[in-house]
Amino acid sequence: MPPHRADHGWGIGVDPRLQRRVQRYGWDKAASHYERAWQRQLAPAQGRLLARADLRAGERVLDIACGTGVVTFEAAAAVGSSGSVMGTDLSDEMIRIARERTPGAHVRFERMDAEELALGDGSFDAALCALGLMYVPDPRRAIREMRRVAGRAAAAVWGARSRCGWAEIFPIVDGRVRSEVCPLFFALGTGDALRGLFEDAGYTDLVSERIDAPLLYDSAEEACDAAFVGGPVALAYSRFDDTVKREVRAEYLASIEPHRDGAGYRVPGEFVVVASRAAPR
Repeated sequence: MPPHRADHGWGIGVDPRLQRRVQRYGWDKAASHYERAWQRQLAPAQGRLLARADLRAGERVLDIACGTGVVTFEAAAAVGSSGSVMGTDLSDEMIRIARERTPGAHVRFERMDAEELALGDGSFDAALCALGLMYVPDPRRAIREMRRVAGRAAAAVWGARSRCGWAEIFPIVDGRVRSEVCPLFFALGTGDALRGLFEDAGYTDLVSERIDAPLLYDSAEEACDAAFVGGPVALAYSRFDDTVKREVRAEYLASIEPHRDGAGYRVPGEFVVVASRAAPR
């Protein structure tokens, strides 16, 4: 019997078990390279997410798809030692790295599926998800889980495909092997899709914004490492032989050649941030 393929209204059938497995082991592969490859590039989206979350001292915060804890630690600083922050991620290696950096007892990390949070109803004041919902087989379910456990929430995703100049990375890799990495990757950044899912989950008084944030790379090697080693196609790329690795790097560099800036690149990027507002202070 073929595996169940769920269609969540985005027009693409997804085998959720396969996608979760690819995500888990793919991000395990990318974890040690992730911050070096992406911290600078993702900072604008993460900064807006935290600003919109409007975290307060003493609050309980959940950071879903936390990766190595970049946003988690910023949230911990915002709520202080009188508050608490939990980071969750599907990747064991991401969680391992984050735990090694934990600054105090008010911050902890657990491996957990965003679609099935093993947490009590209303156990957090706020839930965050910085650039993780694109990888979830059923983002509607994940956002409903956020609503179940937290009174308010904020999430960031990549924007429209046409405004992300690095987007050819997926067809370049999938042309060699069906990666199943992110079949719905740009769906949440299209139109008001993300805001609509927040509304469906029961969140109200929402704010939504698009952020134009180019990705800056100092060299071709830096651009390729971000694309292939520290990001979502790391697992597929690791299985290519040296010849195929050279081929996909050359194709990717050709795709971003229009965005060359001296020896480096200035690649267009867009993010969407949606948040439910906090109550007045």
